[in-house]
Formats: sequence, C-alpha cells, structure tokens
Amino acid sequence: MTVYLDHAATTPIYPEAAAAMTEQLSRVGNPSSLHASGRDARRIVEESRETIARALNCRPGEVVFTSGGTEADNLALKGMYWSRRDDDPRRTRILSTTIEHHAVLDPLHWLAEEEGVQVDLVGVDAEARIDIEALRAAVDAAPETIALISVMWANNEVGTVQPIAEVVEIAHAHGIPVHTDAVQALGEVPLDFAAAGVDAMTVTGHKIGGPYGVGALILRREVQLTALLHGGGQERDVRSGTIDTPAIAGFATACELAVKLQPEVAVRVSALRDELVAGVRRVVPDAIYNGDPVSDVAHRLPGNAHLTFPGCEGDSLLMLLDARGIECSTGSACNAGVPQASHVLLAMGHSDDSARASLRFSLGHTSTSADVDALLEAIGPVVERARAAGLTSSGRAAG
Repeated sequence: MTVYLDHAATTPIYPEAAAAMTEQLSRVGNPSSLHASGRDARRIVEESRETIARALNCRPGEVVFTSGGTEADNLALKGMYWSRRDDDPRRTRILSTTIEHHAVLDPLHWLAEEEGVQVDLVGVDAEARIDIEALRAAVDAAPETIALISVMWANNEVGTVQPIAEVVEIAHAHGIPVHTDAVQALGEVPLDFAAAGVDAMTVTGHKIGGPYGVGALILRREVQLTALLHGGGQERDVRSGTIDTPAIAGFATACELAVKLQPEVAVRVSALRDELVAGVRRVVPDAIYNGDPVSDVAHRLPGNAHLTFPGCEGDSLLMLLDARGIECSTGSACNAGVPQASHVLLAMGHSDDSARASLRFSLGHTSTSADVDALLEAIGPVVERARAAGLTSSGRAAG
C-alpha cells in the first residue's frame, strides 16, 4: 500500500471534480463558437467562473483562466510590469521575497536579464516570514520606481503563512499593486480575494483536488495587464487560446469543495500533522521542525510538516522511504539532475548541509492516521540507515 504524503506537490482529485470533467469530455463545442454546442460549452465555462468567484469572493470577470499556476504567475509578473512601465518609465523595480516558488523567481530572473528590471528580493526570518520592515524601507526609498510587489500567500516548502495584509497596506499607500501566489493556500487556509486587498492572485486546480493543466489569475478589473499570448482575445484579451471547458468544470467543482470543506479539513489535517511531528521527534529526538511552530492557520498551513534530519541526505531519506511505499518530498530544486540545497531553507539561515538534510511531509484531504502510523514505523530505521550510509561515504571519501 502506498502512503502518500506529498499533497503540496499535487493532491488526489475529488471524485466530484473528476465526474464534472468527464461529463464535459464527452461533449463537443468550442466556447467561442456561436452555434448551440458552442453556447452550451460557454455556459459551462461561465457558470464555472461564477462558482470560483463565489468561492474566492471576487467578481466573475476577475477570474482569468490559465493553464495553471506557472502561467498565471508569469502573466501577473510580466504583464503587470510591462503595463506599469509603459505608463511610467521610471517604474523599473519589482519587489519580492527570497523564498518564492520558482514560478515567480524564474520569471523575475528573466525580466532582470532580458528587460533590465531591478529585482529586489526581501529577506525572511528563521521561520520563513518576510521582513516587513525591510520591505517598508525598500518601498519608502523610491516608491515611484516600483512597478509591483509579489509575495506568496504561504510558502510551499515550510508552510509559513505570510502577512499579506501588511504587505498590501505598505504597497497601496504608494499606489503599488500587489500580486500573491496563493497556490498552496487555497483550500488550506481561508482565502478571500476582496478582503485581502491584493490586485492579482494565482491559484491552480491540481493542488485543491482538481485536474492538472488548469488554473486562474484572479485579477482586479481596474488593473491593466499586457498580454503574453495573442490570438483570439479570450479571457479579457489578456490570455488568448481555446478555453478548456472540461478542465475548467473540474477546477470549479474542486474549488467549491475545497473552500467549503476547508475549516473541517484544516482541523483534522492539522491534528494529524501535529501527531506526525511529535511522533517523528519522539523516534528521532534531534529532528528539527522548520517553519512557524504555531499550528493555527494564521501562521502555518495545516498539512505541512517540514523536518531536518541531521547527518542525513534528504534524497537518501526520500528514496529509502519510497522503497517502503511512503512518498514525500525533499522540497529542493534539481537542476540538470544535480540536487541543490533548498533556497528557502538557505534564506531562513540554514547551512547547506542542514538544507540538504530535510524532508517535507504534506498531508491533505485523503490523509489518515494510518498514513502517519506508517511513517512513524518507518522513519527510525530509515534515518539510522541513511546516517550509516553517510558515515560510510564520508569514510571512503576521507580514505
């Protein structure tokens, strides 16, 4: 039996979402066509848009469908930057954080290299929370030069929830728009677009029990955005391309369910998470719990348990657990097949060795006590074996 503890990477699809998607797969009709089949498809898309808008407390017209979180992040960062710069050439800076997902960091790097954008990444504390005073100082230094600010709602590796309200307050005092990557937050913590005050928000389907390959950028109607894709002018003329009706239907169903069930799932999953962390630290006393130690959803995602195991290689732990049917993640990047230490943990002050000795266990709506029990039974022998392998490798290297 497989024990799945990698819900932060993707979570099992809700049966209701799969059914909604499957029903549309058997139908024909391009939502942009004017005949009856096209109008039927358009009705499904617009009803789905309304469902997502109700779940996230935004206007239906603010839901811009994309192929997923990465496209939505790229659309927000590049599109908002180009529009703001064209409006005022002084706006050549973007502020973000050192712990963003690569779907944000890599577009920012591209903008810096290809467009000459000055990207300022604000640091975080030991719990992976943005240094608000450093952000305030960066803004106050030259607010007229800032095109936008992008801060993730919650970190995908260690689960720390960011003070988005404070970020918005600082930015909006100078008329600077704020984008947030909320991919990890949706379905995990309460998410209210209107109340949050952000100008753009990224969400995606497969992290909330929906299908792969579909997501959305929630974009305030007042925000101007330069399109990345040009073609048929779909999605407010900022995201051209044939609309994926089946995926959107599944996404909307999952979004509605995830938001509706969020309070009860958060309570159940956070209890399992606390049981997991306490059990691991009982079996491996020197294991280090990373991120905010406070369990409530205002501080940390309920399903996230990120731990460092001194003296181990995270990749070795992952493979040893995988051999026992337990699936988790190191949370680290891997470029050209070469494992690298997590940029998030390094930003939090971890050493390279410590960052490479970590695992992320993430629980979700299908997680059970049996999953936690299986991990606790396996983790002691696995850590012992990984440490022994590390000592052996060190001895060979020294010899």
